[in-house]
Amino acid sequence: MIPGGQPNMQQLLQQAQKMQQDLAAAQQELAETPVEGSAGGGLVKATVTGSGELQGLVIDPKAIDADSPEETAETIADLVLAAVRDANASAQQLQQQKLGPLAQGLGGGGIPGLPF
Repeated sequence: MIPGGQPNMQQLLQQAQKMQQDLAAAQQELAETPVEGSAGGGLVKATVTGSGELQGLVIDPKAIDADSPEETAETIADLVLAAVRDANASAQQLQQQKLGPLAQGLGGGGIPGLPF
């Protein structure tokens, strides 16, 4: 601080730039980090990035009942939804771990566009 109680603007700008760089690095790390979710005891597995982008979906052939195609289709659809939701929940936890401390550094409030 400068005498008289005024903040040093150069120092504040440097801190803001560092926080912005840290935030960008954390977001990049999230975009590159795979997170997996599953359903049906592992019959369906979904992989999303830490930022929530669906990257992969695996359906175990055991989930398919050739004798009941309609029921199988419904079951697989339900399992896919559950696996993607599970993966996204894990991705949100990862986001809070990576980005939560940065949000607190910005005054404790959330960052617009982020789920916390």
